[in-house]
Amino acid sequence: MYLPVLIFLSLLMAAPSIVGIAGTNSHPRAREIGIQIGVLRPGKWNAITDVHGVKVGHATVIQSSDIRTGVTAVLPHGGNVFARKVPAAIFVGNGFGKLAGVTQVDELGNIETPILLTNTLNVPKVADALIDYMLSVEGNSAIRSINPVVGETNDAWLNNIQARAVTREHVVSAITNSTTGPVDEGCVGAGTGTLCLGFKGGIGTSSRVLPESAGGYTVGILVQTNFGGILEVNGAPVGRELGRYSGKDQLKYEDGDGSCMIVVATDAPLSSRNLKRLAKRAYLALAKVGAYSSNGSGDYVIAFSNYPDNLIAHEAASATRKAELLRNEKLSPLFLAAVEATQEAILNSILKATPMTGRDGHQMDAIAIDSLIAICKKYNALNWADRFGGL
Repeated sequence: MYLPVLIFLSLLMAAPSIVGIAGTNSHPRAREIGIQIGVLRPGKWNAITDVHGVKVGHATVIQSSDIRTGVTAVLPHGGNVFARKVPAAIFVGNGFGKLAGVTQVDELGNIETPILLTNTLNVPKVADALIDYMLSVEGNSAIRSINPVVGETNDAWLNNIQARAVTREHVVSAITNSTTGPVDEGCVGAGTGTLCLGFKGGIGTSSRVLPESAGGYTVGILVQTNFGGILEVNGAPVGRELGRYSGKDQLKYEDGDGSCMIVVATDAPLSSRNLKRLAKRAYLALAKVGAYSSNGSGDYVIAFSNYPDNLIAHEAASATRKAELLRNEKLSPLFLAAVEATQEAILNSILKATPMTGRDGHQMDAIAIDSLIAICKKYNALNWADRFGGL
């Protein structure tokens, strides 16, 4: 471990505002209350970390009465991502946002850093800290250019966003404390101060594993939800039934503004071109849960593949490289997996969120679980897979 990282970690231990990876709260995930999305099966953790090698870490920043924010890190694999880049693509659903790094990913078709999510005004600070961190990684001492990928949503309703409270130490904490296995959801990391579809939002995750007949590949999703609309769950009009939805008050649709960041991971051997096609399908899930990508909603999908044989060496002796790629006609099951897992990840971000009071006394309630279950029962939207089976 190089000296800069050691310095970061020493500072980290003195930073009381870092909550880190919070313990799992008592709020249920979607499947725990019978909300089963689609026909494909989730992985062991029903999380983006079901894609082997992917890690997730959070630094949650809660200070005084007005700081409610944080940073979330997604590591495509456990090694040096700059030295072994991952094929990647970014799809822009609605470009009202500040996603750093998008043009180089579009141009070269790869990602060379961990993917970080935070709040809007903290993107430059987080990107700067990510660059410093990457320069400190063993083997990167001669780097002369690096493309940090940092996405955001605007958490200013609950968070004093002008304070730009996410620091270098928080970034390093999120990266160095990232783990495989279960992923904390709800009001953690970059989802600490976010809102979604009329309720408290946050971080959510889910996964799907294809049948062996379709390749047995895994698609994992992580979302940072902060957008409006009219919540639907398996077709049940939850937002309408509860009377909480964008445009309800005098047809003012500005409350539908916000953003959604979606990270798609897969172990399928995909080119950057087909990763962009996969990202487009994940975006379809926003409509399935009742969103409509309002004028002020920055909606982005970042997709990568960590198929081991296709990782891209920063330095190589050969002028050419070989890659194993899935044929176009084999992608449809992956498309289905992306839509299903993104829907469920969004719902998990809402269900796992807890009520929060923040800046200027602003409050946001968590969704009422009992009411949600009652509405889903009314519209026959529970336990679909148990009743009809799945793949």
